[in-house]
Amino acid sequence: VRPGEKEKFVPPPECPVFEPSWEDFSDPLGFINKIRPIAEKTGICKIRPPEDWQPPFACDVRNFRFTPRVQRLNELEALTRVKLNFLDEIAKFWELQGSWLRFPHVERKILDLYLLSKIVSEEGGFDVVCKEKRWSKVASRMGFPPGKGTGSLLRSHFERILYPYELFQSGATLTVSPALIRVTSHLTNVRLLTGELRYNKELKSLQIFGGSPKMVGLEIVPSFEFVCLSAYMSTFLFSSLYHTFCLVPPLQDVPKGDWRCPKCVAECSKPREAFGFEQAVREYTLQSFGEMADHFKSDYFNMPVHMVPTELVEKEFWRLVSSIEEDVIVEYGADISSKDVGSGFPVRDGKRKLLPDEEEYANSGWNLNNMPVLEQSVLTHINVDISGMKVPWLYVGMCFSSFCWHIEDHWSYSINFLHWGEPKTWYGVPAHAAEKLEDVMKKLAPELFDSQPDLLHQLVTIMNPNVLMEHGVPVYRTNQCAGEFVVTFPRAYHSGFNQGYNFAEAVNFCTADWLPIGRQCVAHYRRLQRYCVFSHEELLCKMAADPESLDVELAAAVFREMGEMVEEESRLRQAVQQMGILSLEQEVFELVPDDERQCHQCKTTCFLSALTCPCNPERLVCLHHVSELCDCPVTNKCLRYRYAMDEFPAMLHGVKLRAQSYDTWAKRVTEALSADHKNKKDLIELKVLLEDAEDRKYPENNLFRHLREMVKEAETCSSVAQLLSRARSKLTLEELKAFVDQLFRLPCIISQAQQAKELLENVEDFHERAQAALADVTPDSSKLQALLDLGAGLDVELPELPRLKQELQQARWLDEVRVALGEPQRVTLELMKRLIDSGVGLAPHHAVEKAMAELQEVLTVSERWEDKARTCLQARPRHSMTTLESIVMEARNIPAYLPNVLALRDALQKAKEWTAKVEAIQNGSTYAYLEQLESLLARGRSIPVRLDPLPQVESQVASARAWRERTARTFLKKNSTYTLLQVSGDCDLERVKELLEKDRGLELEGLSDLEESLEEARDPAAVVAAFKIKEQKEIEAIHSLRAANLAKMAMADRIEEVKFCLCRKTASGFMLQCELCKDWFHGACVPLPKMGSQKKGLGWQSKEAKFLCPLCQRSRRPRLETILSLLVSLQKLPVRLPEGEALQCLTERAMSWQDRARQALATDELSSALAKLSVLSQRMVEQAAREKTEKIINAELQKAAANPDLQTPLVPRSLEPPVLELSPAAKAQLEELMMVGDLLEVSLDETQHIWRILQATHPPSEERFLQVMELKPRDPEKKRKRKLEKAEQHLLLATGESRPKSKELKKADGKPKRKKLKLSPDKSKELKQLAKRLAKEEKERKRKERAAVKAEAAKEVLEKKREKKVLDIPSKYDWSGAEDSNDENAVCAAKNCQRPCKDKVRARPVGEV
Repeated sequence: VRPGEKEKFVPPPECPVFEPSWEDFSDPLGFINKIRPIAEKTGICKIRPPEDWQPPFACDVRNFRFTPRVQRLNELEALTRVKLNFLDEIAKFWELQGSWLRFPHVERKILDLYLLSKIVSEEGGFDVVCKEKRWSKVASRMGFPPGKGTGSLLRSHFERILYPYELFQSGATLTVSPALIRVTSHLTNVRLLTGELRYNKELKSLQIFGGSPKMVGLEIVPSFEFVCLSAYMSTFLFSSLYHTFCLVPPLQDVPKGDWRCPKCVAECSKPREAFGFEQAVREYTLQSFGEMADHFKSDYFNMPVHMVPTELVEKEFWRLVSSIEEDVIVEYGADISSKDVGSGFPVRDGKRKLLPDEEEYANSGWNLNNMPVLEQSVLTHINVDISGMKVPWLYVGMCFSSFCWHIEDHWSYSINFLHWGEPKTWYGVPAHAAEKLEDVMKKLAPELFDSQPDLLHQLVTIMNPNVLMEHGVPVYRTNQCAGEFVVTFPRAYHSGFNQGYNFAEAVNFCTADWLPIGRQCVAHYRRLQRYCVFSHEELLCKMAADPESLDVELAAAVFREMGEMVEEESRLRQAVQQMGILSLEQEVFELVPDDERQCHQCKTTCFLSALTCPCNPERLVCLHHVSELCDCPVTNKCLRYRYAMDEFPAMLHGVKLRAQSYDTWAKRVTEALSADHKNKKDLIELKVLLEDAEDRKYPENNLFRHLREMVKEAETCSSVAQLLSRARSKLTLEELKAFVDQLFRLPCIISQAQQAKELLENVEDFHERAQAALADVTPDSSKLQALLDLGAGLDVELPELPRLKQELQQARWLDEVRVALGEPQRVTLELMKRLIDSGVGLAPHHAVEKAMAELQEVLTVSERWEDKARTCLQARPRHSMTTLESIVMEARNIPAYLPNVLALRDALQKAKEWTAKVEAIQNGSTYAYLEQLESLLARGRSIPVRLDPLPQVESQVASARAWRERTARTFLKKNSTYTLLQVSGDCDLERVKELLEKDRGLELEGLSDLEESLEEARDPAAVVAAFKIKEQKEIEAIHSLRAANLAKMAMADRIEEVKFCLCRKTASGFMLQCELCKDWFHGACVPLPKMGSQKKGLGWQSKEAKFLCPLCQRSRRPRLETILSLLVSLQKLPVRLPEGEALQCLTERAMSWQDRARQALATDELSSALAKLSVLSQRMVEQAAREKTEKIINAELQKAAANPDLQTPLVPRSLEPPVLELSPAAKAQLEELMMVGDLLEVSLDETQHIWRILQATHPPSEERFLQVMELKPRDPEKKRKRKLEKAEQHLLLATGESRPKSKELKKADGKPKRKKLKLSPDKSKELKQLAKRLAKEEKERKRKERAAVKAEAAKEVLEKKREKKVLDIPSKYDWSGAEDSNDENAVCAAKNCQRPCKDKVRARPVGEV
């Protein structure tokens, strides 16, 4: 090997690994004793517990704190430390000489001075090597190539650096007498050399190898004498001066540093202190230490910690510990007492309650807290807790942290469990090579053992396993992973290191085989003067004092050890007595602390005896070192003993009896197992012997195991005999015979043996009967079943059973086929397929094959017709009923159940029924309702048969739906919540109900009953009668509602308590009055009325701003002409619709009202009123034109107004209402007509005429808009506020009142202030009188009209029973072009329009709509 090159590390062989079964694992020490013959050959072994054994980690991680040890890796290895110590001494020597040592380089590598010194010493020393010219050999041995003059260079370096040190070490001093020493009395007389060295070139060139600071304190004289600075500075009496040529070796030049004389150098070179580990400064938790450890490893290897191979870490570890140049420092949390921080295993310490899964591990023998104190363990007899031996120690490791070569205290066993983390690498040496290892280490590193004789007991020294193996020491290795145990055996040296961050726990234990080894260890400790952890003699005596608690093997071992101990103690006491010691005194040594009864010479803990002297009572010695006690006369000394010699026989006898009880037991067992058939013992007696052995803990030798096997075999046989009738795996006939023979061969009596013999006889009888049954030509199912039942009850594997079951299956299959074909209605395709499939798996038989052919034929025919029926059902287009009927008739003769054919037959029957129903409807006297046709259509579409009337029904339904949708678009508003039927037929009723519901006190039961009668009415005459009754009820209800709403104004003094509007709140802000129901509504809750007439400039027509609430006006209210066009299109449909009937009744009612209105307007009084309104209208047009011109001129002046349109008056001051006056009768007639007309959801011109006349007759005091309280802006949106203000001004102007302009309305922000106005007393009184009068008139009118309506309704019902009702359409309305046009007054463009008009129009009866 070249200098500086390291040999590659070769891993030692692996130690054995054991994986115990659960049975072996249940006895920890027994298992270890079982594997000991194999494992002790390697010193260490690894044990893998069963996979399910995973103890929880019980340490309190948050409170776990520890201070680790600091480890310098290159100081651990013995050879490296020796080399470092040598180089340190060399450097210190030259430092004391005034020079700093610098390592020379040879062949571009640092010269190994230690190796050079060692090789030169081995070659005979410096003088011999120089004399015999061996420097080339030295260079070759150091690995340098020959022929480069390396030997001369090595000689130069040795002579300059190492030779002076060797001379100093050899003790050589001055060769001649020292020169005259001049002692200066004062330090100032000594001339400093610094100045001379600075200016003298010759002195300046003088130097020793290596730089150093300038020397001070040497006085140079002509004879090159110089004084020792240390001696001079320490004392003036011993200052020394030396000639340079008188020193050994002589100096050629004057040193440039602080020079020390040989005496001072020897004084400074004191022996170094014993090597040991330092404690770290920082305290860690598990988390902080783990973070540090993982960070160190990942940084060192430059990869994640889990990806670093164990082989790489191992090689790098041994490279680092052997390297001088690299100084790697790690920390190791070692020897942490579990008593202080808690064990990693669950323990019953009372600090916390164990969880259920922790109970098992707390009681386990493999729990390291339990193993030292198991019954088979010797340490259980030691009362005190010995930390590290009986109390586990914890170890928190990091990468490269190591534990050095050592053996356990008292050479005991040790066991280590790795709780979690990365692996721990172990190296072990067996016990027989322990002394070999010690010799090799002493040989390779004698310097370490010179200073520390017990170095291997300090756990601070490690040596490369390859070096030990090269010197013949067997070394084995293993990697301990998490969850694995490592066991070290007595006196087995072991060491190792951690692969990374992990947590381990270790403890010692001792078994019976350890006792002689422990005694040898005490003798070894006595020679090394090493302290004992406990007294071995005390332990033996304590066990002997209680022999019954000992295991038999342990008792035998204790007996042997006690015998040797007593013999040696007797010899030592005789020797002491022969010396003349007569004073004897008994002392209970176990009561004396261990440190007070240790031998002064060998440090052994005394127990059986000790020698003391009155001159020093605290000092005592064992009987092996009597002469080392003191120099006092022998007669003064006293022998202290624990037991007298006559006490030992009794102790030995008790242990002997415990050990010999095994012999008596063994004799009884041997006789029981070898007894003949007549003298066999019962199984219970053998169990008693086995239990006795287990209780007494007899050794598990061959006899013990044989007895256990026999008992186990007998119990097994007994159990098998008992479970023959319930066993899952049955015995064969041969096995049953063998089992019966085994029962009678057992060394004990089994009560079930006779029962097994009877079973064997029954099996043989069954065999004969089965053979006869299988020989029959025709299998008989009943006979076969009887045999099978008999065989099943025997619980023995019978070879005839499979054939019997096979023939029984054939017979049962044939019976099933025969029964199935006898009932065709139950023979489905699945049944036939199942029978065929089950028949295929049967054994061949002629009857089976015949039945299979018959089944296959029926199945083929059935499947063909099933496919045909399925095709017909799924055909597109569908088949006719005639085709399907022929198919059904043909498939009727198939002897099987065919679901598709049945479905086809059912579909055909449904088709016939559907067709008949359609024909009945078409041939009936009245058309069917739409919902009936829709139901028929849905049913017809689901029938898989071609139905000829189906397209016609579909067309009728589609036309009816289209008409209904068109009618709905005509009537219903956008996003309306009402249906067409509600607004066209039941709309009036629903409207009145909602209006009445606003006042909770009104009765609604009559209206509800009427509504139910309308829903139930289907007869045309009944429908008409129901509508008539509904109309009368509605008029009565609206009168009541109007009276109730008008009565609210009578409560002017309590106006804040009255509820108005849809929201049912009190009056506030701007409010409008509905012209129909007379209730008041908030301007923000209802849509405002349109001002269409203002656009025409007719100021006086502003009174036409008519407001109807959303409950009174629910639809668009189309014109009558549009409704008549819808009725014409309805006449073409052969379908009845409830909406159509309702629309027809609505039209009839509207036309009736129109006739009455025209008759009223045709009177002279009303005709003249209309003429007068026309004249006024013309004037208003002219006035509007003039005002428009003025408005344009004054446009600039009106820009500042909030709304310029409000400045234009709609009614001139010269034409303020009332402009017309009518008679009370005419006015009452018009108001009644107006109310009935507003109830109609139809737009008629007559309603506008009547409204205009009524508005022209109203006095100014009758207000339709409530101005008592102005609207307070509640809506935060400006747009909504502006809209409300504009509408209010419009409506106020429409009533003929004008609002004065105010400067306050024209503020900069455009937000006018609004104030709440109050009613004047006169106006309040006037409103109360008006409300009372109107309520009285409405009540009287309601009474009269109710009586008239009842009489008229009864009369109309009688007339409608005799003839159908016909609607007469007035001829003066021409609505021929209104059907398909969006314009209500459109005229048809066709030349020959086919639409009936004028007198030709007649409606058909309501029942035909």
